[in-house]
Amino acid sequence: MSKYATVRVKDNMYKVMGDFHHLTPNTPIRDLNDGGKLVGVTNPREMTYIHSYGGEAVFFESLSKGKLMATRCDNPKCEAKGTIYQPFRIHCMDCLGKNTVIDMTDIAKKTATIHTFMVCERSGAFNVLHKPIKFINIEFEGVSTILMSYLAVGEPEMGMRVVPIFQTTDPTYTILDLAWVPEGTKKNKLPEGFSF
Repeated sequence: MSKYATVRVKDNMYKVMGDFHHLTPNTPIRDLNDGGKLVGVTNPREMTYIHSYGGEAVFFESLSKGKLMATRCDNPKCEAKGTIYQPFRIHCMDCLGKNTVIDMTDIAKKTATIHTFMVCERSGAFNVLHKPIKFINIEFEGVSTILMSYLAVGEPEMGMRVVPIFQTTDPTYTILDLAWVPEGTKKNKLPEGFSF
């Protein structure tokens, strides 16, 4: 059995198995310039959190299958009827009605361009992306919002055409399963585990 906890849903309820926290003995922190005087202790803890996706689960599941899902307001009484949202929004901001889930993979492959970008040389704790990280804001034809992601290959330029790539070999079921590369990038240049 894994040392990590697992969760399943049965009868509309979470079924939790395993330990969600592991205590580790404290270790002393000593000042080596003062004869090893005790100045504190480490207090390591390991925890597993449950993060529920709810209505957004279809978005993350689809990334693992090489699809980019978005949502659209189809309420005939809403002024925003027909508006497509990416990032994925469960409810319309105008009428608060539930949006329709749509597959916008082809729209992304044909019309995605870099709106703006920034290059991050240093990052915070728990970052798993290689530095420098090339964060990009992506706009799509016919989509009213802009998606933030990262460029996995090449150097970003405003207006550059990009195409999505997906972590389908060993997906994380997070936003990190989606990245972008310049249009025309060859398959053999993609990061390990990613595909078009």
